[in-house]
Amino acid sequence: MLPIADPAAVCDLARAGLDTVAVRVPGHPVAQGLLRAFGAPVVAPSANRSGRPSPTTFADAVEETGSSAAQALDGGPCAVGLESTVVALLDAPRLLRPGAVTRAQIEAVIGPLAEAEADARRSPGRMARHYAPQAPLRLDVETPRPNEAYLAFGPGVESPWNLSPAGDLREAAANLFVMLRAADRTAPAGIAVAPIPREGLGEAIDDRLRRAAGYVG
Repeated sequence: MLPIADPAAVCDLARAGLDTVAVRVPGHPVAQGLLRAFGAPVVAPSANRSGRPSPTTFADAVEETGSSAAQALDGGPCAVGLESTVVALLDAPRLLRPGAVTRAQIEAVIGPLAEAEADARRSPGRMARHYAPQAPLRLDVETPRPNEAYLAFGPGVESPWNLSPAGDLREAAANLFVMLRAADRTAPAGIAVAPIPREGLGEAIDDRLRRAAGYVG
């Protein structure tokens, strides 16, 4: 997230009326090919409707957008499964949204990151309720209630939706939204999520789950 010297140089709709702009360079060859073919930057919304869980597979993206998208490109399932990390570089660097690039990795390059409060509105995904399924969500649950779908984590847990039987945070991140959506399709009384470590990539997973549960963060 960077300041722009001339707001008129970037369409107001592309920057939500703010005096800053965020730039993302995709690593996926299909996205890179699209940009090369177009020959210019692309401004586009996320494939999820506002507040809904992000689609991380082609099928989920098509289900979410429906007839709103005239064409669709299938690049396969998302390797990471979480949205990008957003950092504001306006005064002190601030972490607006944790993501696949962890706080520790960024701080190893530019030093300590300040918290997001002063610039929170500048980043997507900052609503108190975001990434939310239809069913209510409970976090840090060891034992689910009757008729709750259970997003487990770690070995030895019986559930059709175990984010990572090996207890691997990267695997859990890749599975988070696809399993959250799959559990929600069963129309459960609620969705319970097992405790997940909050360090490293777990900070981003925790951020998405807290917003999906409707917590202000």
